[in-house]
Amino acid sequence: MSKQTLSFQTEVAQLLHLVTHSLYSNKEIFLRELISNASDACDKLRFEALNDPALYEDAPNLEIRVSFDPEAKTLTITDNGIGMSAQEAIDHLGTIAKSGTKEFMNRLSGDQKADAQLIGQFGVGFYSGFIVADQITVESRRAGLPPEQGVRWTSRGTGDFEVEPIMRAQRGTSVILHLRDDAQEYLNGWKLKSIISKYSDHIGLPILMEKEEWQDGAPIDPNDEKAGHHPGRMVKTGEWETVNQASALWTRPKKDITDEQYQEFYKAISHDFENPLAWTHHRVEGSTEYIQLLYIPAKAPFDLWNRDKKGGVKLYVKRVFIMDDADALLPGYLRFVKGVIDSADLPLNVSRELLQESRDVRAIREGNTRRILSLLEDLAKHDKHETGAEVSPENKAKEGKYSQFYAEFGAVLKEGLGEDFAHRERIAGLLRFASTQSDTVSVSLADYKARMKEGQEAIYYVTAENLNAAKNSPQLEIFKKKGIEVLLMTDRVDEWALSYLTEFDGTPLQSVAKGAADLGKLQDEAEKKAAEEAAEAFKPVLAKLKEVLKDEVEDVRVSTRLVDSPVCLVVKEGGMSTQMARLLKQAGQKVPEVKPVLEVNPEHPLVKKLDGSVHFHDLAHILFDQALLAEGGLPEDPAAYVRRVNALLAGA
Repeated sequence: MSKQTLSFQTEVAQLLHLVTHSLYSNKEIFLRELISNASDACDKLRFEALNDPALYEDAPNLEIRVSFDPEAKTLTITDNGIGMSAQEAIDHLGTIAKSGTKEFMNRLSGDQKADAQLIGQFGVGFYSGFIVADQITVESRRAGLPPEQGVRWTSRGTGDFEVEPIMRAQRGTSVILHLRDDAQEYLNGWKLKSIISKYSDHIGLPILMEKEEWQDGAPIDPNDEKAGHHPGRMVKTGEWETVNQASALWTRPKKDITDEQYQEFYKAISHDFENPLAWTHHRVEGSTEYIQLLYIPAKAPFDLWNRDKKGGVKLYVKRVFIMDDADALLPGYLRFVKGVIDSADLPLNVSRELLQESRDVRAIREGNTRRILSLLEDLAKHDKHETGAEVSPENKAKEGKYSQFYAEFGAVLKEGLGEDFAHRERIAGLLRFASTQSDTVSVSLADYKARMKEGQEAIYYVTAENLNAAKNSPQLEIFKKKGIEVLLMTDRVDEWALSYLTEFDGTPLQSVAKGAADLGKLQDEAEKKAAEEAAEAFKPVLAKLKEVLKDEVEDVRVSTRLVDSPVCLVVKEGGMSTQMARLLKQAGQKVPEVKPVLEVNPEHPLVKKLDGSVHFHDLAHILFDQALLAEGGLPEDPAAYVRRVNALLAGA
C-alpha cells in the first residue's frame, strides 16, 4: 500500500468541530479518553488471545506508556494491545459508524458477550485529542501481522487524513499529539501524573511514565564561580515507573478486599482523615448493570447545609472516571454519602444534563437509595443489644453506630419525608427522637407505638427550639399527668418534615400544640363533664379576653391540656404553628399572618384573678406574652411587657 489521502466521513468532520468547541468543557479530559481507548485495546487483545495465545507475540504483559518530548512539542500515548491494520485505521479513525470495538462486539454471541462485558466501545474519545493538538499521528500494527504491515495515520483535524505503510516491530498503537502553543502545559511530568491520578488511577493496567530527576544547571563560566549557573531542570533517567494503582478496587470480589483497603480507598476519594462509619459494596445485574461502592462518613462535613455545595458520588463508566459529585445518582437527603458508581451502560461522554434524563440513571438512583436505606436499617437493628444476649462479632462491631450516624445526619435524613414519597415509610422507621420518657434521641416511632397506652389512638409530639423548651412546654401538662408519652422534636427541619408524615404504620401523628387536646378514650366522662361546665361558667371572662386580645389571637377558649400553667398557645388543626412561622421569618421568607388560639386554665390563681380585676387589660396582655415566652417566642413589645409586670408587682 502506498501513501493515501482520504476524506473524513461527514459526521466525523462535524464531530471534530463539536468536540473541540463544546463537547469537552475540561481540556485535560483528552488524556482520560486516550488512556481509556488504550485500555480497551488491551482488553480486546486479552479476549482474542484466549483462542489464539500467539497474538501476545513476545510481550505478554499488557501496559500503557505515556511520554512527552518538550523539544518536539509532542505527547505520546502507547499501548501494546490489539493494534490496527491499515484498513482498520481507515475504517476506525475516519468513520464513527464503523467503530472497531463495535464491530468486535457484534461478532460475539452467547456467553462470549458476558465474558467481554468489560471491553468498552471505541466511541468518540479519540477525537478529543484535537482539543490540545493541531495534528495527530497514529502509528499502529495489529497483533499477528508482520512488522512491515504497520500503518501511520495522520490528520490535522480538518477535512482529510493521510495513511501510509511503515515498519513497526511492536504490536499495538501509539497516538502522537503535536500540541498547540496554548497546550504546552501538558509537556510536564508532574502535570501528566496528576491528571492520570485524577482520572485514570483505577484503570486495570499499569500506566508507565519515564522517571525524572532534578539536575542542577552547569556553571556559566567554569573559571568563575561567581558567574553563577545555568537554570536546573528535570532530566529523564531512562527507567519507567507505574504512576497509577493499576487496579479498580470496586471491581474486585468483596472477599478479596480487607476492611483496611476499603477504609483507605474511602479516604482517597473523600479527602476525609477519619475512617468511614459503614459501607456497602455490590454488583447489580439485570436490565441496568453497575457496581456500587457507597460509604457513610463518620462525621458530617462543615458544608452539609450549604445549598450551593454539590453532593453525590464519583461516576465511572467501565472503570473510566467521568465526573465528581454526580448528584443525579442519589436523592438530596442522602447527599452525605460518598463512593463510586461504575456503570456498564452509560456512554463515556455522558453530561450532567443527560444524567437527569437517562432511564439507566433513574434505575441506578433507585438502587443506590434502597441500598443505603437497607444499610441504615441494618445499623439501626444492631445499634443496641440486650444485656446477656449472644451477639456475633460482626453485629457487635455495629453497636452504637446508628446512634453516631443519627447524631451527625439525622436532620438531613428527615428531608426525605418531603422529597421521597416512595420510601417515606422506611425513612420514618429510621427516625429517632427524645421523648418525655427519654432525654436521649433514641426513641423510634415503632418503639413509641409498642408502649402506647391502651385506648391511645395517636402518636403525640411537640416541636420546640431546644430540649428544655420542649420538656417544659405547657401543652404537655395533661399528657404528663396521665403518663402519656410525647415525642420531643427539636430539629429546625421537624416542623416542615412532619407536615409530610401524617401517620406511621396506620397510627396518626398528632401535634399537642394543634387543635383541641382530644385524648379520646384516655379521658373519662367525669373529666369531659367538668371541662364543659368550666367552659360554660367562664364564658364572660373568655369573651372579655377575646375582645382585649383581638389583635393578637384568633380565639380564646378553656383548656383541657393545662394542669399547672395559666395559659398556652395552640393553633387550629392543619394551621401553621407559631414555631414554623418564626423559622420562616428567620429564613427571610414571607409568612402569612398566623394568629394562635389562647387556651386558659380556669383553675389557675392568675386566671381566677382576671374576673373583676381593675388590671384586666394588663393581666390579659401579660398572660398572652408569657404564653409566647413559654414556647420560645418573644413579645411584640418587650418593653411594654416589662412595664406591665413592674406596675403589677409595685401594686402587689
